[in-house]
Amino acid sequence: MNTRPIVVSLVATLALSTQVLAAGPVGVVASGHAAPVKAGRAHATAGSYIVQGPSYAVAAGAVRKVGGRITHELPIINAVAATLSSRQHATLLTDTRLTLSSNGSLKVAGSTGTVQPYVVEYTQANLLHSSGITGKGVTIAFLDTGWWSQNAVQNNTSGQNAVLQGFDATNPNGGTVGVGAPDDHYGHGTHVLSIATNSALSQDGTYIGMAPDANRVIVRAFDQNGQGTYANVILGINWILANAQTYNIRVVNMSFGATPQSFYWNDPMDQAVMKLWQAGIVVVASAGNSGPTAQTITAPGNVPYVITVGAMTDNYTPNTAGDDYLDSFSSTGPTFEGFVKPEIVAPGGHVIGVLQGSSTIANAHPSFLGTNGYLGTSYFYMSGTSMSAAVVSGTVALMLQAHPALTPDQVKCALMSSARPAVDSTGKLAYTVFQQGAGQINAYNAVYSQNYSCANVGLNIAKDIAGTQHYMGPARQNKAGSFYVVDAKGNQINQQGYLWNNGYLWNQGYLWSNGYLWNQGYLWSNGYLWNNGYLWNNGYLWNQSFVPSTASSSSINSWVNQE
Repeated sequence: MNTRPIVVSLVATLALSTQVLAAGPVGVVASGHAAPVKAGRAHATAGSYIVQGPSYAVAAGAVRKVGGRITHELPIINAVAATLSSRQHATLLTDTRLTLSSNGSLKVAGSTGTVQPYVVEYTQANLLHSSGITGKGVTIAFLDTGWWSQNAVQNNTSGQNAVLQGFDATNPNGGTVGVGAPDDHYGHGTHVLSIATNSALSQDGTYIGMAPDANRVIVRAFDQNGQGTYANVILGINWILANAQTYNIRVVNMSFGATPQSFYWNDPMDQAVMKLWQAGIVVVASAGNSGPTAQTITAPGNVPYVITVGAMTDNYTPNTAGDDYLDSFSSTGPTFEGFVKPEIVAPGGHVIGVLQGSSTIANAHPSFLGTNGYLGTSYFYMSGTSMSAAVVSGTVALMLQAHPALTPDQVKCALMSSARPAVDSTGKLAYTVFQQGAGQINAYNAVYSQNYSCANVGLNIAKDIAGTQHYMGPARQNKAGSFYVVDAKGNQINQQGYLWNNGYLWNQGYLWSNGYLWNQGYLWSNGYLWNNGYLWNNGYLWNQSFVPSTASSSSINSWVNQE
């Protein structure tokens, strides 16, 4: 099949390198950025495709009419995934109602580390637990590799089963599998799940998980080798949206990311993610593990609406906040549409979590299995923005237990406004907003924040999804290549450097004075093109001859250094 393999780093962020454009020459908008290939624009090639239409019925009917084999029903984006011959593909390309995207394969890879004992105390979530705020009544959906049925991740603090349902999106028919499955033979999904919801107690009597009483829904989109397809992910999102009300799904954790190949509004996975946000479901996505280079935020973290999470480390001294620093692997903004990402950073270095000893990851890296005392052999230490996203997903569950009426935009604002940016010894920002966003998460402050109106200002998600309006962020680049942020009048509001090898004062208070202007959107229009004095200088442009092929595969052994 002539499709570009996708590498996903589900253990340290699914470093998904995906191809969401159809094979062959692509259309271009706004100074060289690739638009999705409309029917009739690409060279016909046999393979697996995502076929989108004005409605699900139109897309499915068109595929059936040419004799294509539908493998996934994806009504969330008015699409199906289908296997097509070159002749069938050629016929569909002539249908101007359709948009065809290559459905590439995915693989998972990741990173391991030593030990950061308990992010719960580090983020002050333990103070919330002692007052009865444990995530009770809120359901988190985990779109990942499945789960291992172990007490600490299956039960809540009362010993009752908290896994409400499971769905296997790796099954072409998308089977609902109940609470006993889908099994996690790879290991990543269980580790992420346990960071967010582990109900076991640590040696000092605090819960290990951020939201130990939150309910869990498990959606598997990757198999025992950490492999899946783009359609698997969208199918999983489709199921989550369809069942959100049944299981009170308020949060979805997405510890994976694909290298952007188109604008966020043209990416089928990003389109599906926006549907979740529009429906009132908070989406937490990892930033990626391709830092510290700028513009390395992955999809769906590149969606401007969602909460994108970077990683920081305690420098192996959890009781000394003054030497903490941003993990060098943590992906950095801005996005290609000019949005500042990540919004927030959370512990992502050498984080402890549950992992089955016979899983693929454990077999590959047995030295990282926990053996110290009460931990036994079912714990594992891992690094990555995948872990950071899980910390934030658990925090969001705590916030929604305390304030059930909060909208996703309000949750995002409360998280940002309660964060603590890293500052140097002089009190200046140690990292730019493109690296740390609003700063390090504080779960306690997020729950009690009263600031709810600072996120996604100026964005209209309904019009974005409908395709009538799209948005750009406030990031710009000067001639020297440095990125900065402008306010509504075009005035620069942020530009500071950083050093990776120093520790910074995350424990000091710091009040932003500019009202989070970087979290606002600007209408994308023909009069607001990238080449009006702030064209990106780093050569990322999607060219007009990008053709997916098996020769462009990426390695799955992309482990990040432990920090």
